[in-house]
Amino acid sequence: MEATVLIPAYNEEATIAQVVRAAKEAGFPVVVADDGSQDRTAQEAAAAGAQVVRLRENRGKGGAIAAGLKAVDTPLVLLADADLLGLKPQHLQALLDPVARGEAEMTVGVFQGGRLSTDLAMRLTPFLSGQRALRTEDLQAIPGLEGARYDLELLLTRHAKRLGWRVRYLPLPGVSQVMKEEKRGLLKGFFHRLRMYGEILRYYLRAQA
Repeated sequence: MEATVLIPAYNEEATIAQVVRAAKEAGFPVVVADDGSQDRTAQEAAAAGAQVVRLRENRGKGGAIAAGLKAVDTPLVLLADADLLGLKPQHLQALLDPVARGEAEMTVGVFQGGRLSTDLAMRLTPFLSGQRALRTEDLQAIPGLEGARYDLELLLTRHAKRLGWRVRYLPLPGVSQVMKEEKRGLLKGFFHRLRMYGEILRYYLRAQA
């Protein structure tokens, strides 16, 4: 198989197994980078058939991906979030195909027809989607990857633009994800979202300087 599905995960025991199973059903090897989770994320991922790379401390999404990449030995890699709902094998294959055929350097999956809240967020900020496919060596070569946290997707998007990559945004019908307010409760989730947007904004402002 020419691609590996790499899933960074932090405290996603409720959803990680179904994401892994969708990737395994598609025939892909799966690496889950457990970013210092305090729940059963690692155990659920392993039971579903993933190779698990465990980080002792939380390093953020970029750090988890950088660690997980060390276990990837295929020329292409698919990135998928650990909290996806409705993911099917055909979604992953659709993301992979343009890169595998040499028609794009990166694809980005956009939620469509899943849930109104996540669909709306995707329409407003599709460049923040975590569902992507690209060449493994291209991902490994991105400056600042290991230190990226909530700003990871913006880092990938800006890097692609800077190098003139062909990027294709593709619909993922029926896919959504668990909102932060659902995971952590309304108030904690709201403040977590504000923190995330704050980090993204800081990265954007630094890039403009």
